[in-house]
Amino acid sequence: MFGKMKVVFAALILATLVLTSSFINPTHADSDFCDSKCKVRCSKAGMMDRCLKYCGLCCEECNCVPSGTYGNKDECPCYRDKKNSKGNPKCP
Repeated sequence: MFGKMKVVFAALILATLVLTSSFINPTHADSDFCDSKCKVRCSKAGMMDRCLKYCGLCCEECNCVPSGTYGNKDECPCYRDKKNSKGNPKCP
């Protein structure tokens, strides 16, 4: 009886891993998109690490990054309109 339960439990674990892996891959694709766009956006930033961090957060939420290294925020209203807790622009 316990042998059958172990097999069923192992099958459930395996099925769960397979199903969750299908949800992880799309997120990784979005991350690659954001990484490449933010590298361009932050290429001239004085504080590159901070720029990449906030650009990445904004990109994941908005699914877009304005072109160029500065300005052009009208290309992505979500990115443009994000504010930090002090009311300043959140996205570089």
